Amino acid sequence: MFTILAFVTLDSRFGHRDPVSSPLQVLSDPEQSLAPEQAFQKLMDAPHKAYQNTQLLETPFWFSFMVLPAADSGTVQVELPSRHAQQVSCWADQGRRLLGSGSRTGNDGQVKAEKTGFILSLAPQVLPVSVLCKGVFSGPARISVRQWSIPDFEQSQKEFYRGIGLMEGGLLTLTLFVLVAALINREWMYVLFAVWLLGNLRLGANAMGWDAHWLIWTIPNQWLPWLRKLTFATYYIVTFTLFGRLFQNELKQVGFVFLQNVLRWLGGLLLVAALLLSYQHFLPVLWCWTVAGILILIFLLARIVWKARTRAVLWYCASMFVVLFTRVDEVVAAAFGIKTLDEVPNNVIVALLSSLMASFAFAEQMRAGKRELALVQAELRTTYEVTPIGLFTLSADGSFVRTNPALEKILGHDAGTPWLKKWDDYFQPGAHDKLWRIVSGSGGNEAELRGVADASGRASTYLVTATFANGRIEGSLQDISDRSDAVERLRFLAEHDPLTGVLNRRGIEIMLERAIARQCDERPLALAYLDLDRFKLINDLFGHQSGDEVLKQLCERVEQSLGEGNHIGRIGGDEFIILFQDVEIGAATKICSAIIQKISYQSYHIGARAFQVKGSIGLVEVDAGMRVQDAISAADRACREAKKAHNEHIVVYHKNAPVFRERLEELSLIERLGGEFLPSGLFVEMQPIMSLQHPEDSLNFEVLLRLRDADNKVVPATRVIAAAEENGSIAVIDRWVMATVLEWLDQHQAQLPLTKFVCVNLSGASLNDEKFIQDLFVILEKYLRVVPLLCIEVTESVALHDLDHTSRIIERLQALGAKVALDDFGAGYTSFTYLKSLSADALKIDGAFIQSMNMHPANEAIVEAIVELARNLGMKSIAEWVEDCAMIEALAKLGVDYVQGFIVAKPQSPDAILQASSAASFITDPDMARFVAARRKGGVESADGGKWSSKLH
Repeated sequence: MFTILAFVTLDSRFGHRDPVSSPLQVLSDPEQSLAPEQAFQKLMDAPHKAYQNTQLLETPFWFSFMVLPAADSGTVQVELPSRHAQQVSCWADQGRRLLGSGSRTGNDGQVKAEKTGFILSLAPQVLPVSVLCKGVFSGPARISVRQWSIPDFEQSQKEFYRGIGLMEGGLLTLTLFVLVAALINREWMYVLFAVWLLGNLRLGANAMGWDAHWLIWTIPNQWLPWLRKLTFATYYIVTFTLFGRLFQNELKQVGFVFLQNVLRWLGGLLLVAALLLSYQHFLPVLWCWTVAGILILIFLLARIVWKARTRAVLWYCASMFVVLFTRVDEVVAAAFGIKTLDEVPNNVIVALLSSLMASFAFAEQMRAGKRELALVQAELRTTYEVTPIGLFTLSADGSFVRTNPALEKILGHDAGTPWLKKWDDYFQPGAHDKLWRIVSGSGGNEAELRGVADASGRASTYLVTATFANGRIEGSLQDISDRSDAVERLRFLAEHDPLTGVLNRRGIEIMLERAIARQCDERPLALAYLDLDRFKLINDLFGHQSGDEVLKQLCERVEQSLGEGNHIGRIGGDEFIILFQDVEIGAATKICSAIIQKISYQSYHIGARAFQVKGSIGLVEVDAGMRVQDAISAADRACREAKKAHNEHIVVYHKNAPVFRERLEELSLIERLGGEFLPSGLFVEMQPIMSLQHPEDSLNFEVLLRLRDADNKVVPATRVIAAAEENGSIAVIDRWVMATVLEWLDQHQAQLPLTKFVCVNLSGASLNDEKFIQDLFVILEKYLRVVPLLCIEVTESVALHDLDHTSRIIERLQALGAKVALDDFGAGYTSFTYLKSLSADALKIDGAFIQSMNMHPANEAIVEAIVELARNLGMKSIAEWVEDCAMIEALAKLGVDYVQGFIVAKPQSPDAILQASSAASFITDPDMARFVAARRKGGVESADGGKWSSKLH
């Protein structure tokens, strides 16, 4: 405050009279062609001015002025004060006599470099005199002339160099102080602030014209343009970087991230300009960038002041105001010739004042940071005391240095009493070594420790985490006894059945996988699949509690029969797997027989009740290298065979049994059908469907999928479809079948005049695939002309899986003109009520009823009921698997509309279908031929008196 009052009210101790400004006449010499006498003649007509701005021109300027005698009649010192002057030469006698010349590198005659510019000394006897000078300038120079007496000039020199010393000493002292603080605190923002202070010093030196000096050294003149450009660009970048770091929290609250990024981009571009542009072209860029940066900085500062009126912000605003004022003053002075701070003392005070204010802002921010740090430390201390986790500090020998109440409670130490025991006294032997392994990094960052057992013999489990810092061990301790017990329980449950205590599916599969991995030809391995018969009745009739007790007793009996190294695992409600390790298949068979005796012929007593349970076992000999799932699948298949055998309850598969070869072929087929690409060898065949009323009037058929393997053998369709459904590629195959059939029909429709419908069976997986449904209707839209020939077969079980979904698909298909048939009707859990919701066009009666129809009267009655049901619902009936003429005649009597089977025709190639005249043209059986001939002569009509409904026509 005293400095500010002194700056405003007191006079400088270097008292001197102000210099006399000499009017001058100025002439630019852009061609650099004028001689001194020519320049003097041209200047005679030029107007007198107080000063002349060079407008960044670096070509010579000629100027003349009159030097008058001094008041004390002594030597006159003529000062040319421009700091941008590079060379000055002066003449008398209208340019004929050279008085002297000077440059930044040397002087000659009466001209020499002093202060920021040059001095011309004139003796009193030559005064008054007209002087002609030629100057070369760089940057935003101002040409002016001031006349001093020797005493006054000497005082001004002292003031100038005192200002230099004051600025350099003050700012360098402050910079060194900040750097020392940076080293002590290891805070790089202190370094950034020190760099900013040095930049402030260099900018102040540039403003006062002594930036060609650094302490006691003179900077080479050729370095100055580069040094000035880099100084300006670096100062710009450091200023805004320091601003962002100092007020990073406030800037997050203020927002306007885009403007903050603009400041960074401008700094980078300015540095590039400094490296690429000349000093003359760099200055306009600097002025534009400075104005833009100042406006953004003022805006952000205003927002910060509005949001957070802290003392640090206010000090920084004051510092920035002073800095921005001086920078704007420089720009305005260079551009418009208006200069406010023209004296050294003013520049020195401004530079020091802005730096001090920035230091206050910096200090305030640091103090706020320390205040926050103190609050955080207090919170940490409170947290240390109240945290439920035990915290401790140990010396190197294991003595307790510091603990929190939670640790004292965990270890049973009385609060407030000194720690007489060491770390090892509370834990089982080896605890200190484990701790050292943790802190040394060789044993992870945590470990479990067992405490000393109490009177009941129970030892707690602890989890310790620790690190080594400042010669001590800092760590935490938690009592995880409950968690450890829970983890052990979870570990057990992960691989064991919670009801019976035996292994679960995951556990037994892991055991089997390990056994197969260890297996060699000399070590036998067998796997049994145990399935209980009608166990569900116990749960349904007597409740699940009774069923659970039966399962527990059953597992106990099985485990009693197994030797050491053999395991049982429960993989389903009433399904088990038994693993025999190092047991020959013969011995395993005997053990399985004993198990069947124990579980099937000995009652299970629960309370007053006694239960009987039967079981079947499939036993397989596991070969080396067999997959786990393949072994279980083979054992399951053997178990299903054992269930079918009424007397024997055990089926054994030895090594190299056909079932294993079939499984390998199945896996090979699955692998071949894998992925999104169609396998090679796919083709279709077509099996004719004959009308019983008019056998020779139609050529309808069902499309059947076929696959030719590498040996040119045809793989059965059932195996192809099963493999495709197992690996998820069935939708790709169905898509291919649909596109292939429709394209073939579209190409050959004219050759199929008697074809009324073509059946195509779609798998349940495809019909429940939304992506396939979308693709299906895209394909149908492409072949709308032949869609009315298409009859999509939907399996009854698939239709019942999601009735609403199936109804929507059927409606969309029929809207395009396609027909829908329910396939394998009667094979599933048929509910006639669902037929009301499905507007199907036909029912395909399951072949199992057709084949046994003549052997059992009940089957014939069922077929008759299905045919009558279809007729009443307006659907047509199609009988599958028809194998002889007797079946044909019986079906005709029942009123079946269509038949399909080998008695009519085996599956044919598409070319054979195109060459046929009707479905009956494929018949070779004499009895069938007579049947067809009789129909031709009799002209028998359908049971309802009409021909095929328009639905299928």
